[in-house]
Amino acid sequence: MEELEMHLGATATNGKAVAPTPEQLQMVAFHNALPFVGFGFLDNLIMIVAGDYIDTTIGFTLGISTMAAAGLGNAISDAAGIGSAWYVEKLATKVGVQAPKLTPAQMEMAATRWSSNIGRAVGVFLGCLLGMFPLLFLSSKEEMKLKEGKSS
Repeated sequence: MEELEMHLGATATNGKAVAPTPEQLQMVAFHNALPFVGFGFLDNLIMIVAGDYIDTTIGFTLGISTMAAAGLGNAISDAAGIGSAWYVEKLATKVGVQAPKLTPAQMEMAATRWSSNIGRAVGVFLGCLLGMFPLLFLSSKEEMKLKEGKSS
């Protein structure tokens, strides 16, 4: 019954759905951003760590370029992302951000879809920035060459 009342309340007298409020659209964006922050974070973190490891071990031995090592690191990260997606979404729901109560007609509106996609894009962007933190701890190739030169 509550769902029917919500649907009727979100329908104007002419039978068309009422557009979501700006607050509802903000909640749609925020609700969609959270899982993508987690995804972007894990994606970049795994890609950087795996790519660096490949570059300094297998890549050095096989003579592949840094970009090839980064591409292989990205492949590993993407495969890990498939396995971790469920956990990221579960954690995002535990944070407690609830999606606003919208009718199916409101969910299909362009403004709602835009808010959803903008939230996802901002979320993955922020997550990728946060996932770059391993770069603070990785040595550059120049630093590694200097260390090797001192130990020889």
